Amino acid sequence: MRHIQAFCLSLVLACTPSLALAQDQAAQAAPDPTWSQEDFTRIVTDVQKQLGSLTTYSVFDWITFGVHGKTVVLKGFASRPILKSDAENALKRVKDISTVENEIVVLPLSNNDDRIRAQVYSRIYTQASLRKYNANQGSIARAMGPGGGRFGMMAGGITQNPPIGYHAIHIIVNNGHVTLYGVVLNTMDSNIAYIQANGTSGVFSVDNDLVVQGSKPGQAPK
Repeated sequence: MRHIQAFCLSLVLACTPSLALAQDQAAQAAPDPTWSQEDFTRIVTDVQKQLGSLTTYSVFDWITFGVHGKTVVLKGFASRPILKSDAENALKRVKDISTVENEIVVLPLSNNDDRIRAQVYSRIYTQASLRKYNANQGSIARAMGPGGGRFGMMAGGITQNPPIGYHAIHIIVNNGHVTLYGVVLNTMDSNIAYIQANGTSGVFSVDNDLVVQGSKPGQAPK
């Protein structure tokens, strides 16, 4: 797991045992000319630390950020509204940031999407080859939501009680459409995750945005 997390730190800015955050490469502009490189590096580091400390950030969320001068732009998806406000409030504590533009999309409340989250999580993280991407080693005990068991998973509890611990593969569900984000070690693992998500009952489509270690952003895996 150490080499996976180390890669995450350089690629996605904050990969703690329970979180994985990604820098939006397209959104990041050159620092304000009045800033020194040291100041810019400090602010980016402080932003990643603040976002990385969010306890409301889970495997069902994905946050990216870009820095434009003294403004930080937040993007991504939140399965719970509280994450959007938590992220913005956390960045207000970073010295020298003048404005936070919060463009995080709050995903709709949906029992069907909760069911899909639970099933996709189970299908991906119980695969023998993918358990290494989960601090729980494939356990779905924390994915069952209030009430526990299979019916608890399907009853809409997983969004409010998401699995804890580090997850390299994040699962975003929006009205039945699934997007996978994160970092994996090889193309085979990426393909397995995609196949498992795509084979889930009720899923309309799957976008596989997983990045393979060693590849550049936007580069097709070999």
